[in-house]
Amino acid sequence: MKISYQIYDQQNEKLLAACDKELLGKTFAEEDLHLDVKESFYGGREKELDDIEEEFRCATIANLVGKNTVDKAIENGFGFEEDVLWIEGVPHLQIVRI
Repeated sequence: MKISYQIYDQQNEKLLAACDKELLGKTFAEEDLHLDVKESFYGGREKELDDIEEEFRCATIANLVGKNTVDKAIENGFGFEEDVLWIEGVPHLQIVRI
């Protein structure tokens, strides 16, 4: 399973934008929630799901989309199931480390 991701360095923060590769370019909406999985934000790099742990570990902020990406983050202790938003059946998890 491939993960599409990009890392942004902003001041003292490292933002990881990652998603299940097959979700790139798709838009999801439900009630007041809207999620646009833009290739310009989430695209650029690819890795196998099992090789993304280092990127999770280095990120101070993460914006994650897709079952595989979100499950991997939770499995590795980088997020919590109760913080996941579901939009049209697609999980979205935002993480900020303080």
